[in-house]
Amino acid sequence: MKQIKFPEGFVWGAATSSYQIEGAWNEDGKGESVWDAICHNSKVIHNGDTGDIACDHYHRYKEDVQLMKDMNLQAYRFSVSWPRIFPKGKGKINPKGVEFYDNLINELIANDIEPFVTLYHWDLPLEFNKLAAWESREVVDAFVDYARFMFDHYGDRVKKWITFNEPIVFAVWFYFLNLYGKGNIATGFRATHLVNVAHARAIEAYRDSDNSDGLIGTTLNLDSVYPKTDSSLDNEAAIILDGFLNRWFLDPIFKADYPSDTLALLEKYFDFPSIPDEDLQLLKENPIDFLGINNYSCNRVNLKKPLNNPSDFYKILLPKKPEKGVEVSDMGWEVYPDGLYDLLKRVDKDYDHPLIYITENGMACKDDNVIDKIVQDDDRVSYLQRYLEAANRAINEGVNLKGYFVWSLLDNFEWTEGYSKRFGIIRVDYETQERLWKKSSLWYRDVIVQNGFDFQS
Repeated sequence: MKQIKFPEGFVWGAATSSYQIEGAWNEDGKGESVWDAICHNSKVIHNGDTGDIACDHYHRYKEDVQLMKDMNLQAYRFSVSWPRIFPKGKGKINPKGVEFYDNLINELIANDIEPFVTLYHWDLPLEFNKLAAWESREVVDAFVDYARFMFDHYGDRVKKWITFNEPIVFAVWFYFLNLYGKGNIATGFRATHLVNVAHARAIEAYRDSDNSDGLIGTTLNLDSVYPKTDSSLDNEAAIILDGFLNRWFLDPIFKADYPSDTLALLEKYFDFPSIPDEDLQLLKENPIDFLGINNYSCNRVNLKKPLNNPSDFYKILLPKKPEKGVEVSDMGWEVYPDGLYDLLKRVDKDYDHPLIYITENGMACKDDNVIDKIVQDDDRVSYLQRYLEAANRAINEGVNLKGYFVWSLLDNFEWTEGYSKRFGIIRVDYETQERLWKKSSLWYRDVIVQNGFDFQS
């Protein structure tokens, strides 16, 4: 048994996103998002689930903030629904939507919980699907206008901002799944560049605002990539996959450029267009204050033959099932805490010691066993202990990690998985909206008080 202690001032929080918890999908003047349309008009969501009600957080936010207070949370990361503020994505503002986030932010501050606000966690206004979504510079312009409004209106109280959550998911994978209409992985990678342009211009707008005395960054989902064997093919595959999953997103943010090997492959196999120099200059002139990292698992890759055509690259990019006998979450993702340690050390070394927050980390579990109204999620407690120990190891070796946000505060709508997966440290009964504590939330409450925990390795 060893005692894990975190540095003084380490920030303990929990995270959610708007579509996954708010509900009230068409109330008080809110416009439609792409996810409203996906849920209502397609058959890609498990069990036909929708986010129409979700956790009903729109009506129950005071109850949920009280839960945060009871859990001793110091910070809460949440996202804003863009079409709740601008129903059509631009133009007319929705006062009721603005009021909701005013009330939520004020309630958090009144309870000594710092708001970390994500501008975009996939709630693209539906109107922008007509403009090819993130392939359009008109959408970039609208996003910057939305961001500017957010900074001007809420920036007197919000001092931590995140531009985007997980560009690889809402660009690359959403295009590949045809969630924005027709598309593919190549379309998605092209879209990621305009997301970077929108990110840089939003940072520029923040610096120009009257409320620029806080910090602004972005959140990337990153995984350590490992070759399954020591073969030259597997090592080559690991470098290629790391380029697509990690360096393609990290390099523009920190180096104002794209990894040359990954760019060469995209140009060769996917007809990738040239990148304007002025866009790279924009990234260079607007650096981030911190990096948010979302991490749940790791990625292992092996190759049977060399990569020679686009279909080979599709195969290497698609998620792989872990080997039999490997510990996995209810999502089927490998549990590998050293993957987080390796990732933190690598980002620290390769990108000049940036300020980092872990903005999401957690585990989907069955959560079937409830005793005396407490969910017995021992597997989640074990997961969190091991991942936090890995993070602590990295801090002790010099990584500039300043905070941790568990995913998620509440069980919620898990995108195409609907309500079939539970990530929350608070259980939600979707029929009654009753909130139940889990062992993990009780454990986390104590960790925050102690700024650490006893760890049995």
